Amino acid sequence: MKLVSLYSGGKDSNYAIFEVNQHGHEIVCLLSIVPMINDSLLFHFPNIHLTPILAEAINLPLRKFQSKSSKLSDEIEVLENALVKVGKEFDIQGIVHGGISSNFQKRNFETVCQKLGLSVFSPLWNLPPSKYLHKMIDQKFEIVIVSVSAMGLERQWLGSMLDHEKVKNLESLSLKYRFNLNFEGGEAETIVVDCPLYKKKFRIKEGIVRWFGDNGIFEITDYELINK
Repeated sequence: MKLVSLYSGGKDSNYAIFEVNQHGHEIVCLLSIVPMINDSLLFHFPNIHLTPILAEAINLPLRKFQSKSSKLSDEIEVLENALVKVGKEFDIQGIVHGGISSNFQKRNFETVCQKLGLSVFSPLWNLPPSKYLHKMIDQKFEIVIVSVSAMGLERQWLGSMLDHEKVKNLESLSLKYRFNLNFEGGEAETIVVDCPLYKKKFRIKEGIVRWFGDNGIFEITDYELINK
């Protein structure tokens, strides 16, 4: 099937594409919804401006749409309008999203797609968190944490690239502080700088850590795409 993938540049949106490709579907376009502020109910915010560069790394067209409100009804309307426009342009038959355990997100995406006659693919649904993270690292996904907002996740995690040892550390912290290891509740956000999907590697040349007492972001200020 010809599919559009909701895309933030993070680990889950990239791995969802990777999984769908393994099953023979064709991703014909990436779709990014850009929220105005970081309290969006459905969409990712930190470093979302970099999705055009990451789409270039994957060598897929990207379509971006602006969400001007964090109200759920407004975000759903933006998504619906975006899917209508992308559907006409690329003749899509369904969407892909990287949801793992959020019934709230999944239900809202499915409601919109049912209205538009589109299929919904959730290839990461209910994956065991620890196994999933280790599997991505084994499959050469290079994942950098770009925001944290959960007790137990301190500023030193910002700009940090995950490896097996750091995942084990996160497992311990998630048990102690009871945050979602997949970060699906907004506990942290990530960006993928390289993976099997990428034709070029995204190299972070410079970034700024902005810490606000109990949460923070890693703002990527300089970068380049390099040949692999």
